[in-house]
Amino acid sequence: MRSLCILFFIILSFSIKAQDFAFSQFYEMPMLRNPALSGIFNGDLRLSSAYRSQWGSISVPYITSALGIEYKLPVAKQSNSFYTLGLQLAYDKAGDLSLKRTQISPLVTYHQSLSNYNDTYLSASIMAGSVMNRFDPSAARTDDQFVNGAYSPSNVSAQFFNNTSKSYLDLSAGLVFSSSFGNDAHYYLGMAMFHVNSPNTSFFSSTSDQNLRSKYILNAGLSAPINERDQLIAYIDFYKQGGNNQLFGGFLYESTLINYTNYNDDENDALKISGGVFYRLNDALIPSIKLQMHKFMAGFSYDINISQLRTASQLRGGFELTLSFQGFLNQSNSSRQRMLCPGFGRTSQIGWFSTK
Repeated sequence: MRSLCILFFIILSFSIKAQDFAFSQFYEMPMLRNPALSGIFNGDLRLSSAYRSQWGSISVPYITSALGIEYKLPVAKQSNSFYTLGLQLAYDKAGDLSLKRTQISPLVTYHQSLSNYNDTYLSASIMAGSVMNRFDPSAARTDDQFVNGAYSPSNVSAQFFNNTSKSYLDLSAGLVFSSSFGNDAHYYLGMAMFHVNSPNTSFFSSTSDQNLRSKYILNAGLSAPINERDQLIAYIDFYKQGGNNQLFGGFLYESTLINYTNYNDDENDALKISGGVFYRLNDALIPSIKLQMHKFMAGFSYDINISQLRTASQLRGGFELTLSFQGFLNQSNSSRQRMLCPGFGRTSQIGWFSTK
């Protein structure tokens, strides 16, 4: 019995060490990709949310949800440099023991303007978060609850769990270079390091071999116009954590159906539809669709599982929903009043914002 419990918690500890929030629509959760991607959008305020349900076809579903808040402020009245204040909230629930992880991570990003002629920026960010892991011991099935090989819930286990929760501080940092070229094309290149302080995440051990390993990420994004109404948007991430590597990327083709900027001079006010596909190397093929109505956006994606679990899962991975808001605020220090501001997409080019 004792050996089985020890083995169980060793497996559990490894699961916790490997557990990181991940979304298929990763481009909608910029702060979970790279803290320095916060603020690189067209507007003063962005709210982003995501809900993901995975592996329901073969086990208890793994549920992940997140909410991100980004707010941009100018450094000075006549400056093209900006700050972004952000807050990333995330929650994850996995497995029969309801292993839960809750994260609350505020951040600050500084965007230094590098040009007076186009929106070229160097952005640096630091994010410090409080994380809590916990599980439900009442859902555990131990040896002394089995009678003649059959599980009996009426048998109360003699096992006692001294610790069912673990809290720790998690630090992350990032750097992003963003710029534009040609006819309204924009791009960014970034790198980030998550779990800078390698926090200990084990419920039962304080040794360094139970520390969460730092994760290193490279990011890139590109938006390029195809014609007056359509554009191609591409994203790619590569990360390395311990002995694990992952490559994840894809594209969206965006078409503007109605552009309301002709009526109210708000660059985010449009009716757009986007569709594309993403690929997580040796893991999933992910068709995605996105609809923008005025300043509100909704996205849907589904993971077609192509990993070693594809036979058991019958190619079913999980679905994901995203909802977001992005726009300017009616205030005197709005970035709408600046000639330049960090953004991604065709509406952030030089000359779009009026100066006062």
